Amino acid sequence: MPHLYIPEHYRPVLTGKETEQAIVRIKNFFQLTLSTRLNLTRVTAPLFVPRGKGLNDDLNGTERAVHFPVKDMNEQELEIVHSLAKWKRVKIAEMGLQSGFGIYTDMNAIRADEELDNIHSLYVDQWDWELAMEESDRTLDFLKATVEKIYDCLKCTEFFIYDNYSAIEPILPKHITFIHAEDLYAQYPNLSGKERERKCARQYGAVFLIGIGAPLKNGEPHDGRAPDYDDWITETGSGRHGLNGDLLVWNPVLDDVLELSSMGIRVSPQTMREQLAARNCMERASLFFHTKLLNRELPQTIGGGIGQSRLCMFFLRKAHIGETQVSVWPDDMRAQCAGRSILLL
Repeated sequence: MPHLYIPEHYRPVLTGKETEQAIVRIKNFFQLTLSTRLNLTRVTAPLFVPRGKGLNDDLNGTERAVHFPVKDMNEQELEIVHSLAKWKRVKIAEMGLQSGFGIYTDMNAIRADEELDNIHSLYVDQWDWELAMEESDRTLDFLKATVEKIYDCLKCTEFFIYDNYSAIEPILPKHITFIHAEDLYAQYPNLSGKERERKCARQYGAVFLIGIGAPLKNGEPHDGRAPDYDDWITETGSGRHGLNGDLLVWNPVLDDVLELSSMGIRVSPQTMREQLAARNCMERASLFFHTKLLNRELPQTIGGGIGQSRLCMFFLRKAHIGETQVSVWPDDMRAQCAGRSILLL
């Protein structure tokens, strides 16, 4: 049964028409700010990719990609993307971009196995971005510097919204806080990963949680991460691993943590081998993407995804992601939302 949280006394700040207009404003403003801050050029993205080439994002490795045969291609199977984490790296290689320059795109995906609630939908829309970098940039300092640029874009967008809709006052803290998943586990060893995220997001307002995917001291990762795009295995000192993370904010409307972005420095040939071995999936090494990386035909990059509808939901103080995107929801969820002023598009 889908989980729905209805905030007490919830009333949307903006009307339906104002919401639609604000969504356009946020998307136009944020993507221009992001592309300028990170030196990104916009490219066109695929909705589907060939099945079996390793280009699609495997997420946690259990989610099923929506797939279909193509009549005019001898029934070749294509699958709807989950994200473009690996496709972007191939695209940067094809474009021949130099270090310090990158791409961004509007990524549209279908995640049929998503558990539907206030922030999870079958339809995923995000800005997928990727930036070419040097081998010497494979450091926590470079990761943090990139995160701070993205956070600056969030702060600028928040003020832009306030400037246009004065009833929506800024709430993001001046600076984002960096915490390693291992340190957060040490603070709250008896809590689940999501409960730990909730604790730190409530305390700091905005957090970048480093090291998603590597086993913590309890033998379990903070959260799942595929082994073939983010680098979560590199040692960074004091028992910590990982050059990736999640950008989390505190959402006062839902009284809960909200993940806005997942990103990281991408795997090198060596770290991908180590991560494939750690997840017992070395058979992937022979796939199209993995072969190109192992043959050193792909550049060093950093990249991630930023949820478009989640961003709009957060900045417009919405209680449900369906208020900022059109998707399909269970009838009972629609009925409950309609009765409590949550107007699903």
